[in-house]
Amino acid sequence: MHPIQLVYNAAVWAAQPLLRRKLARRAQAEPVYAVAVPERFGHYTQTPEMQSALVWVHAVSLGETRAAEVLIRALRLAQPGMRLLLTNGTATGRSEGERLLEPGDIQVWQPWDTPCAVQRFLTHFKPRMGVLIETEVWPNLVLQSQKNGVPLVLANARMSERSSRKALRWPALTRPVFQALTAVWPQTESDAQRLQQLGVKAYTVMGNIKFDAQPDALQCAKGLRWRLQTSRPIAMLASSREGEEAAWLESWLALRQAGASVSDLQWLIVPRHPQRVNEVEALLISQGLTVSRRSQWRTTAPDGPDAQAAHVDVWLGDSLGEMALYYSMAQVALLGGSFAPWGGQNLIEAAACGCPVIMGQHTFNFEQAAEMADQAGVAVRVVDMTLALEKAHQLLHEASALMRQSEVARAFAKAHEGATERTAKAVIQTMG
Repeated sequence: MHPIQLVYNAAVWAAQPLLRRKLARRAQAEPVYAVAVPERFGHYTQTPEMQSALVWVHAVSLGETRAAEVLIRALRLAQPGMRLLLTNGTATGRSEGERLLEPGDIQVWQPWDTPCAVQRFLTHFKPRMGVLIETEVWPNLVLQSQKNGVPLVLANARMSERSSRKALRWPALTRPVFQALTAVWPQTESDAQRLQQLGVKAYTVMGNIKFDAQPDALQCAKGLRWRLQTSRPIAMLASSREGEEAAWLESWLALRQAGASVSDLQWLIVPRHPQRVNEVEALLISQGLTVSRRSQWRTTAPDGPDAQAAHVDVWLGDSLGEMALYYSMAQVALLGGSFAPWGGQNLIEAAACGCPVIMGQHTFNFEQAAEMADQAGVAVRVVDMTLALEKAHQLLHEASALMRQSEVARAFAKAHEGATERTAKAVIQTMG
């Protein structure tokens, strides 16, 4: 074992008490983090009924779990007897993943990346094979799987320039890990080239399976109905991250002070992480804005924003799993994560709902999708939040142009479907 691997193993072993404390802190806002903590360290109460049939899928968080959903559905159709072993790393991922379970399936936390915890996980469940979604390549998780004869693939793989540079700093640690993967299926040729630099021996570009995730039809219909009930055009700040709501607020206030009409649009803000909703609401109220939360709408009357909500400055999306509803309500969306250096959020769901996107400069997590959307006219890139608000106002007062962009967005999403079928076939071939 290379000395750097020994150092890594010592570091993750020593970090276990810190992980426990971090989980306890996060559980104060998200109680799911307090659930089944021993699973994080390779101790389980679940006993699989048919170990030989378990297909392990690891989807760390909410976005990866939604991507995994379409792949899992395709695998069930192709392999009716398949039993799912689903691992997640975050509370939102685990909560979303519960919806995907069928009788005989098992869901546990991702094991912390110590040799002992990973080995206990593999020994207990004996998965037939493993599928890592997008970026979740952990040294011991991969190397121990290889040692135990468990084929492990990286599906819907993406590798940003920034992540690649970080991984290349430690080639003695990362190269053996990427070389140990049984197969790698990148989203794009650019992802593939960066993965090759990290040690991947061979790859097949499959495309992005998120294009195959169809938005919930009932949510879309409800969102459109609620939009028609609203007297003002609706713009959304979608999946916003830390610092972006403050930037939006500063720009909104500056436009108002400059004499621009800010009350002719209905703004909807949907934070990426539900535990931040109270913080965002307090920020908006502190500057004199009026706010109505999604969870407060129509508690006693028919569905939709009530009369009181129709006269506030900001609607605040505080529900989980309703992005299709929000994108269908909105006529244009500012892409969260792209106005601060977070790398951007997924814009594919917005396109599938026919919602044009305005994005900032930071889209390295979804570089190829952002570039394709920009070229197709689905998305517009601006340099800062103020220009984003100005562009939203402009678009929402050009009805014919907005309608064309909505149609282009749906066509763009439809044109890139098919990666899930290709990936599912490759998984089945790998299982043998």
